[in-house]
Amino acid sequence: MRIAHLIMVHKNPDQVERLLKALAHEQFDFFIHLDAKIDPKDYAHLSALPRVHFIQKRQFVRWAAYSFVEAICQSIKEIQASGTYEFINLLSGQDYPIKPAESIYQFFNQHVGCTFLSFEPRESDWWRHAITRVERYHSVYFDFKFQYKLQALANRLLPKRKFPLPYTLYGGPYGSWWTLSADSAKYLVDFIDSHAELRRFSLFTWGSDEFLVSTILMNSPLKDRIINDNYRYIDWSKGGANPKILTVNDASLLAHTYKLFARKFDTTQDAEILDVIDQSMNNSQAQVLV
Repeated sequence: MRIAHLIMVHKNPDQVERLLKALAHEQFDFFIHLDAKIDPKDYAHLSALPRVHFIQKRQFVRWAAYSFVEAICQSIKEIQASGTYEFINLLSGQDYPIKPAESIYQFFNQHVGCTFLSFEPRESDWWRHAITRVERYHSVYFDFKFQYKLQALANRLLPKRKFPLPYTLYGGPYGSWWTLSADSAKYLVDFIDSHAELRRFSLFTWGSDEFLVSTILMNSPLKDRIINDNYRYIDWSKGGANPKILTVNDASLLAHTYKLFARKFDTTQDAEILDVIDQSMNNSQAQVLV
């Protein structure tokens, strides 16, 4: 059983290197998508690490834009062309494992064929606000003068938008990060490729990564193999558009969660938390070996 870890990267090469080393396992391959905005020279040394590959077709990703989903789908295609994997696990360069790599491998080995997503149904509190991502026009995918004035004008004059397919919507604040089975990954990219109207619609959405993948897969024949838990620890307690940066003050919570990964970390703000996690994982691994 092999897992492809797809890592979306836009900053902190040293932190990315630490992530790769913490998650190293003979059954794990790593595929790094470098945002086209950054200099690849700063990350070239990572190719010397075992089982590390770089996605060749890099995408210029704008925050909250559909370009993030485009980059993911292109990366999945390159991963699929490179070999056979039972899972594709999406991470960012600011994620980190909070369980030993062997424990993570054993968990997924016991759940081959399953997909792990986190989502909320259309009736949830999150959707009461997030529905504007679907119903209103957003120009974040683009970059041109007066774009937000034009966006405001379009939303004032044009009727509400509607999702282009007769689907129940699923999504949530934890929806961007997931682990897809091989079947789900193939279904996702094939579906988007064969529905041009969905791409046209998504170009004018905000934060589509938090609902598009879940909506497609939860309305698919594969929905019965989907588990509503992405096994990521993410702290949204501070509100706003970004999760809290985890620090050493969060160590106890991380030590007691059943989750496999956590985000988000920034070693320029607090590197000690990763030292604490490494020590905890080393202790856990030692207990298993005794």
